[in-house]
Amino acid sequence: MAFSGNFMCTSFKQELLQAKHDFTNSSGDTYKLAMYTNSASFNAATTAYTTSNEISGTGYSAGGGTLTNVTPTTSGTTALTDFADLTFSSSTLTARGALIYNTTAGSGSGTTNTVLVLDFGADKSSSSGDFTIVFPTADASNAIIRIA
Repeated sequence: MAFSGNFMCTSFKQELLQAKHDFTNSSGDTYKLAMYTNSASFNAATTAYTTSNEISGTGYSAGGGTLTNVTPTTSGTTALTDFADLTFSSSTLTARGALIYNTTAGSGSGTTNTVLVLDFGADKSSSSGDFTIVFPTADASNAIIRIA
């Protein structure tokens, strides 16, 4: 099975109501982004990071890269948070999608609680160059995590 869209994980929605995630910059939980081949099978029911079908390549380590949180805020009636862009420098890799997950111990049922499944829409590659994940503008219409 292949990537089939972007999803906010159902377990994440429940864990928000249980206060198991803290996105505050500097003092909050640690979030990572791991990338995968098109053989990965993720959807809204995905609950944990896995190494199955995770990419490998120069400039990329298993588990992915650590994200820099943007402290949550509100705009109108929408609460939102985001991450700073993430770059895998001098890399040679190909990825079809990614998982964002919480690595902080005590964040829920384990240390790899998933937040989002990201489908890149097609394979994306770098060859001895930077591979950058560009997050959308942190506003009420575009932030990667929004609750309206």
